[in-house]
Amino acid sequence: MKNMQRRILRNKNSIALISGILITGGFLSKWLMGSMAFFQWTLITASILGIAPIAIQAYQALTVKVVSIDVLVTIAVGGAFLIRNFEESAIVTFLFLFGAFLEQRTLEKTRSAIKELTEMAPESALKQMENGEFREVEVDEVDVGDILLVKTGAKVPVDGTVISGEGSINEASITGESFPVEKEEGSGVYAGTILDNGTIQIVANRVGEDTTFGKIIELVEEAQDSKSEAERFIDRFSKYYTPAVLVLAFIVWLFSKNVELAITILVLGCPGALVIGVPVSNVAGIGNGARHGVLLKGSEVIRDFSRLDTMVFDKTGTLTMGDPTVAEVEHYGDHIEEALGYLASVERESDHPLAKAVLQEIGDTTFWPVENTVVVKGAGIVAVVNGRKVAVGNTALMERENIVLDDQAKADVAAFEKNGSSLVLTAVDGELKLLMGVRDQVRPGVKEDLQRLKRLGVKHLIMLSGDNQGTVDVVSRSLGLTAAHGNMLPEDKAAYVKDLIENQNRIVAFVGDGVNDSPSLALANIGIAMGGGTDVAIETSDVVLMNSDFSRLPHALGLTKATAGNMRQNMVIAVGVVLVLLYSVLFSDWVNMSIGMLVHEGSILAVILNGMRLLRYRLSG
Repeated sequence: MKNMQRRILRNKNSIALISGILITGGFLSKWLMGSMAFFQWTLITASILGIAPIAIQAYQALTVKVVSIDVLVTIAVGGAFLIRNFEESAIVTFLFLFGAFLEQRTLEKTRSAIKELTEMAPESALKQMENGEFREVEVDEVDVGDILLVKTGAKVPVDGTVISGEGSINEASITGESFPVEKEEGSGVYAGTILDNGTIQIVANRVGEDTTFGKIIELVEEAQDSKSEAERFIDRFSKYYTPAVLVLAFIVWLFSKNVELAITILVLGCPGALVIGVPVSNVAGIGNGARHGVLLKGSEVIRDFSRLDTMVFDKTGTLTMGDPTVAEVEHYGDHIEEALGYLASVERESDHPLAKAVLQEIGDTTFWPVENTVVVKGAGIVAVVNGRKVAVGNTALMERENIVLDDQAKADVAAFEKNGSSLVLTAVDGELKLLMGVRDQVRPGVKEDLQRLKRLGVKHLIMLSGDNQGTVDVVSRSLGLTAAHGNMLPEDKAAYVKDLIENQNRIVAFVGDGVNDSPSLALANIGIAMGGGTDVAIETSDVVLMNSDFSRLPHALGLTKATAGNMRQNMVIAVGVVLVLLYSVLFSDWVNMSIGMLVHEGSILAVILNGMRLLRYRLSG
């Protein structure tokens, strides 16, 4: 029995085709040859064939205590069949099956983004074996640390680092940007990207599901399978609405004794467009984002993101390039070369962006063993180097370590801050030796992107940073931000975001890229991580901008607004059509069961096609 049910459901589209042919043949025989007997038997056969898959789906729904649309149609068609209205029963079953076919085909198109992503996943790799030769293996056989060869036109099989060779790679599958990116020794590469030209050898850093590409597929799949608040409401609504239609049809029959009218109400009351309208908008919106380097982690994100009025940004690595350089240096006292060696020794053990800039500025020097390292959060590092106590950090650290700054040093600090530099002070055994001013470059195009965000309805653009206020003010003025606050520790940023949400009733998005941004990303209504940031930031966030491309942010906001609007349009179309049909069948004569079902299936197709418009969405201006 179950095998028969599965076979019928598997061949549902073929049944619809046969049913359509029978109906067409029946009407032709009636019109051309006047054969009423053949006409009637073709319609009876079409009705029985057509109702079979619908009745099976209705039975399956009832076994789990759900009164589905299929239940309404089965009862309606059964009633039409009993009153010998074979035209209605045949046409209604055909239209219902044909509508399901169109729905399936168009929904497949809306899911094309995830399908394209999975098809781009690499399947094999050229792996270096113990004898030094490269042999083609399944990508599942590649482990972290393996050396792989990638030739022109091939897909990069894993996330890795180039160890030899050079070439240009199309990273559209990761960033959404089709322009090739030049790669050389030391460059990072992503799984699923394509080497347009050149030949490179890479060492595998991440494999399988741990690759950036693997995580993209996982996140998009999870997002498309998730349900928004609107979808959950519609699920609850349908649960009560469908039995209500049954009751309405029964009441109409009870008072009018018109079986055909009651059956017609059952058909027209089906909430098909309402059930499908919101999910198709969500899936299409998420798919568009995936194609354009924006990962939206679920349908709920779309609702909150589309309504936000405040965006809070971390500075370094978000509004700025995150690749600072030393712009100004002042020395104090004697033994400066020795102090530079101590500073370099401490910074060599740090992964802070400023450390890299300091080491680049110092260049070749003598490195010393570093002991008893103490990291002072938001301030700097204190350690013992060559038996000397060395403090490296900002003015707050100097104050904590009781380092006295004379008038000249204070004037230099003020001047550096006014120029927009982040400060790195170095004290040896309680005496200030070095002051460096490090500056980061604002990302190209950020000012224009911020203006686009304002045009999209973001009223407040705020920057929070651990840098000194002078540096923050310089960046803020150049970008035209609403507000900017410096000298903020991670907990200060999180508290600020919490205050905006709880006390000022703002809908807040926080944009950041580092581990220290994770508390704020988690607290904000919408956490937005730069894709080149840390794993912690990406995991904590609701939205990921791949390849740390800030220009994706206006597209992401515009897309979520368009998706939310599309959902509302679909709900209006769905509810409007049902109300018009029910009103027409009760208070006019132009609607019968077949016409009603045609309009009903048309409304389902309309909401699907309306949702599919989001696949082509691009932010203008």
